[in-house]
Amino acid sequence: MKSDISRPDPIRYVGNLKYSVTNDQLSEIFGNYGEVKSVNIIEGKGFGFVEMSTPEEAGKAKDGLNDTDFEGRPLKIDEARPPRPRSEYQSNSRY
Repeated sequence: MKSDISRPDPIRYVGNLKYSVTNDQLSEIFGNYGEVKSVNIIEGKGFGFVEMSTPEEAGKAKDGLNDTDFEGRPLKIDEARPPRPRSEYQSNSRY
């Protein structure tokens, strides 16, 4: 069975967050656009990921929240990309 690689992903990258923002706060604002399955803020980095129940809900959340003010900063929302393999980080090392 062939997988559909072009299928939109229900996970969204959320950037430009204050370090004080909580998972519950993101869940609440994204919940206005559908069912939030999970929220994962990367501690001390100013970004996180929100998984919605469908790609359509994730798209609505992006359309409704991208560049809107949240806690004094404009949210930056985009479709999450898969993580790069660790070897890509090490191949450019000078040491």
